[in-house]
Amino acid sequence: MLEISYMSGFGNEFSSEDPRCPGSLPEGQNNPQVCPYGLYAEQLSGSAFTCPRPANKRSWLYRIIPSVKHKPFTPEPCGNLTENWNEVEPDPNQLRWLPFTIPKSTEKKVDFVAGLHTICGAGDAKSRNGIGIHIYTCNTSMVDRCFNNSDGDFLIGEEKGSIRPIFHTEHPIFYFTITEIVLLFFFQQGMRFSVDVFGETRGYILEVYGAHFELPDLGPIGANGLANPRDFLCPVAWYEDRQVATGYTVINKYQGKLFACQQDFSPFNVVAWHGNYTPYKYNLKTFMVINCVAFDHADPSIFTVLTAKSTRPGVAIADFVIFPPRWGVADHTFRPPYYHRNCMSEFMGLIKGHYEAKEEGFQPGGASLHSMMTPHGPDADCFEKNSSAELKPERVAEGTMAFMFESSYSMAVTKWGLETCQKLDKSYYQCWEPLRSHFNPNWKPSKNLNLCLLPIL
Repeated sequence: MLEISYMSGFGNEFSSEDPRCPGSLPEGQNNPQVCPYGLYAEQLSGSAFTCPRPANKRSWLYRIIPSVKHKPFTPEPCGNLTENWNEVEPDPNQLRWLPFTIPKSTEKKVDFVAGLHTICGAGDAKSRNGIGIHIYTCNTSMVDRCFNNSDGDFLIGEEKGSIRPIFHTEHPIFYFTITEIVLLFFFQQGMRFSVDVFGETRGYILEVYGAHFELPDLGPIGANGLANPRDFLCPVAWYEDRQVATGYTVINKYQGKLFACQQDFSPFNVVAWHGNYTPYKYNLKTFMVINCVAFDHADPSIFTVLTAKSTRPGVAIADFVIFPPRWGVADHTFRPPYYHRNCMSEFMGLIKGHYEAKEEGFQPGGASLHSMMTPHGPDADCFEKNSSAELKPERVAEGTMAFMFESSYSMAVTKWGLETCQKLDKSYYQCWEPLRSHFNPNWKPSKNLNLCLLPIL
């Protein structure tokens, strides 16, 4: 296997050149009249030229053939990938999906692009305002095919794969290592990539139009905590100089539709590059968890890995939130998540293990959606067990990784999500049916109750 090394740091200014071509990065300028080794200079811009410097994103790529050389794009079948949020009537119910089916390779070969399925979303790629949530289920590698998203950023989390996938990019290759069990891949708008898989593979995608993901502000937490910038990795340059006589297909997601064009060379021909507009991988095991150490709950925003901010301060287009293994030590507290009605939409998935608030029914490879102001919370078994549990320090979510895509948009579910996939759990509401009244009008506070509160002077 090719040895690939990485540079660390979220949003850093990187520079890299393939060691096979030393000196391939131009010195002192971006666009010389003649680039070293006869390369072409090409800028990839992820922001308007006049954005404030902290928000300005671009990289310069020095490549063997520029990406402009291709045949015209033509429409490509979209399958179950859509931006039509009016296919079916709105559904305000609590929704839960059983694990989504992965096609058998013996029946049909399905690669990453063919295996994209949209579950829900809101907004519009044309106006650069909105999100889409997708599942991918595939069983074969992309051969002489790559994908790029002109509509927005793709945040990809893999849930199932016998051997972890390999992502080929222009920056160039992401490999898993044996210790990287739960990984997040992050491809920003316009970045081309191809996916090699080994067996049946499934995962989740959060797509954001019009804003880029960034690390959340830490406020009173201080300088350290949550997802640390140094743990985001970007690969060093490595080029592929390969002619493809049979044709190489570039698939472009544009205004919610797919288009394909042909070229006769591999797009992964970048010999050197520099800039701050890059893809990343991130190992969720490196997330530094913050939690309550006295009583009650801190809000789940303390588990935010990445956020895509809206123009309203403190309100996100989308947050990516995880619920990793941690200690639970709160006194006099119902420790699982509380019952809730939220002005945000909450889409949850499970990468592995058992989610603490619903140990049955919510399975890896499945999902749930609690829409704007739809009530949700622990099922009846969880409530009864934890209302009388001994409150001693305990490990929470050991061996588990659940996540949430939270959005300020009211998301519509697609026809595929509600009907075609045939994975909607129509019995989901029944997990709350056994909840019963514990109200006692003659209740008196216990003399032994100690809330550890300051005395009233």
